[in-house]
This record gives sequence, structure tokens and C-alpha cells, in this order.
Amino acid sequence: MSMKFLTVQLFLLSMIFATAVTALASSTGTFEETRHSFIGFGKATGIVIVNEAGTVEWKMQLPASDGWLLDSGNIIAAIYPCQKFPKGGVAEINRQTKKIVWEYQGQQKEISTVQPLGDDRYLVTELGTEPRAIVINQAGELLNSTPLDCQKANAHMQTRMLRMLPNGNYIAPHLLDFAVKEYEPLTGKVVREFKTDDRGRDKRDWPFTAIRLKNGNTVIGCTNGNRVIEVNSDGKIVWSVDNTDIGEKLISDACGVQRLPNGNTVITSYYAKGDQVKLTEVTPDKKVVWRFSALPSSFHHFQILTTNGKPLANALR
Repeated sequence: MSMKFLTVQLFLLSMIFATAVTALASSTGTFEETRHSFIGFGKATGIVIVNEAGTVEWKMQLPASDGWLLDSGNIIAAIYPCQKFPKGGVAEINRQTKKIVWEYQGQQKEISTVQPLGDDRYLVTELGTEPRAIVINQAGELLNSTPLDCQKANAHMQTRMLRMLPNGNYIAPHLLDFAVKEYEPLTGKVVREFKTDDRGRDKRDWPFTAIRLKNGNTVIGCTNGNRVIEVNSDGKIVWSVDNTDIGEKLISDACGVQRLPNGNTVITSYYAKGDQVKLTEVTPDKKVVWRFSALPSSFHHFQILTTNGKPLANALR
């Protein structure tokens, strides 16, 4: 075999290898190991900020179910009933001083969620005998109210993670109604509904999180069902993931969910304790690419802040 022929063969092999590596890189997105920082909200955990090394760098022991890291660096949180907030509440917290900047005291039994709307307005879910979605300002003034069509026997299980959609409507997961409903603000008219418990499964799917995607589909975190489903505008499941799919028992009470810009999905396991996995990231083809196991207890919800050193933008939760 001539040296020239051998050189050509080696060159061709190197090109084939490079092409294969490029294909692998494009399919996985990166060779770099996935690292996230995030803020988490839990009843026992309180409010924590965890860096990409998995270390807690900020903590406040307020029992919280939902919240956000604001552009100002402050934190807004929905607080469970406790000594300071007997009927639950909303608090904006200065991250440097850990002092409450402003607060709203719940008027019924519990506050479950909060979403900043801009212009000093916040969407809040108030649970009790008259479950409702309200918009308040930093003075605690009630700007408007929308009644929610859900069961009233169990206030705690009425709804979680209610959000305003880009069209101005509200989307609300109603756990014991086994349905996600889209509401017209003020009137409370239900304009769309997705049932979650007619799937023929042994474990009933209680919807906890509902995320409307840009393509019109809705991602739903199902707590008791230990899975996440994605339904189209007709309510048909077009994607789902559970422990059978990923080959490990990582999903245990799928409360909070976040859909990342790369199409991956991050899921909480609220029942996770000790060294069990609290957060799991899966790809669209259900491969686990990141997990978080530290802390003695888990989260109701969370917000991924950075990925591999870069701020995360346009994630949906």
C-alpha cells in the first residue's frame, strides 16, 4: 500500500469521524456537562438559591409555594399560612437584607401562586370559600378579581401555578377537579378545558402546573400521577414522560415544571427526601441530562436561572 493511498484513507476516516462528532454535537446540543443555577420554593425547604456547583448560596426560611427572582434582584414569593402570614400571603424580599419590601396578607385560607405582570401588578391565587384570581399592586390594593370554577371542599387542593397567558386569559390547574381550565378574566368564563383523569391509569393525574407553549400545546405537571404530559389544543396527549420512560424512579409528585428554550423539561419531585433526586431534566426523547439531589426536602416550584454560566431567557413555567 502506497503512502499516498494510506494518507488519503486516513484523511477520509478523519472526515467521517468529524462528521459523526458534529452530528453528535448537534443532537445533544453541546459536549459540555449541563449545569444549572436555580431558585426553589418549598414548604419545608423555604426559599433557596442554588448555584451551578449545587451549593446553596442564599436561603430564607419562609414556607413558599411559588415565586420568581425579579430583575431588581429581589424575590417575590407566595407564602404558605404561617405565623407572619396566618392566611398565606405575598412578599417581595430584598435579597441583600432579607427584609420584606412589601407584602399582601391573604383574605381567605391560603395563597398558592404569584406572577409578576409588570407595571407594579401581580397576579395572585387566593384559595378558600370563594377561590379567585386577583390582581394586586405593591400597596396591597385589589385591582380586579376573577372567580374560579373549582371544588370548594378542599381549599388547599383548589389550584396551583395559575398564570396569565399572552392573550390575557388565565390558565389554572385544578387538582381535585382533574382539569386544567382557561378563564376569561373578570367574568370567570371558562373558554377551554383539558381533563387529566380520563387516561385509564391506576394513579389519578392531579394537574399542578400548566404551561401554554408558543405552538399552542399545553404542558401539564401531574402530581399524584408522577408524570408530565403535553396536550394539543384538542386535549390529546402528544408527549409524556414518567418513571417507566426514563428507567428510574426519579419523578415523585411532579409539582413544578419548566420547559427550557432547548425543548428539555425540568420537573420537581416534591416527595423526594434526603439524597433522593429533587429536580430532573429530560430531553424530548426522555433522556435524563441533569439532576439535583442536595437538601433534605424538595420544592413545590422553581425557576432555572442560568445554564453553564449563561442567564436563561425565554423559559416557560
